[in-house]
Amino acid sequence: MNRLLLLCGILSSLLYVAMNVFVAMQWVEYSSMSQTVSELSAVGAPTRPLWVGLAFAYTLLVTAFGWGVLASARHHRPLRIAGGLLVAYGLTGLVWPFAPMHQRAVLVMGGGTLSDTMHIVLSIVTVLLMLLAIGFAAAAVGRRFRLYSIATMLLLVGLGTLVFMDAPRISADLPTPRIGLWERLDIGLFLLWVVMLAIGLLRAPVDRPGDGPDGRRQ
Repeated sequence: MNRLLLLCGILSSLLYVAMNVFVAMQWVEYSSMSQTVSELSAVGAPTRPLWVGLAFAYTLLVTAFGWGVLASARHHRPLRIAGGLLVAYGLTGLVWPFAPMHQRAVLVMGGGTLSDTMHIVLSIVTVLLMLLAIGFAAAAVGRRFRLYSIATMLLLVGLGTLVFMDAPRISADLPTPRIGLWERLDIGLFLLWVVMLAIGLLRAPVDRPGDGPDGRRQ
């Protein structure tokens, strides 16, 4: 059963990539390079119903993966915390449909509402959960995975900074030629990390504090 839960992590990442590509293709005017993922589910966006439906499936899969990490942790406190953080990250998916952003044309006219503020807050919470989960998991698994996780965190922060710098231009309906690229690379790094963690735990579940993916002390 636990192996199935861990496999859900791999499936969740594959699903997110697939839905990102497929849903974006349903909106002819949409640009994955210059528009954010959130704009696919913005109020009034033609792709909102499809995205919300598929995102619910992603929520179930990534939450199940978090439970799988918890079950794999046993007495490993850092990995157990990482599992709990991944469950929390997954459960935020239940809140996203109630906190959509508005489209740029609405925002520039001052049509933003509480849901836009909630969207920003939820984005910050989600990023923090991602970074904390990576940090705690890195402290529990082997040296190579730890270094990989640290590199992933640094890249996430760097790309996230680029997205943050361009974000104010969205509400002003100004050009954001690469914000979609930076954000998708950022998300992709986390999705890949989830896959690598799942593979590591599937190959060699952790048994003792300080053990690496190969079962040996680090």
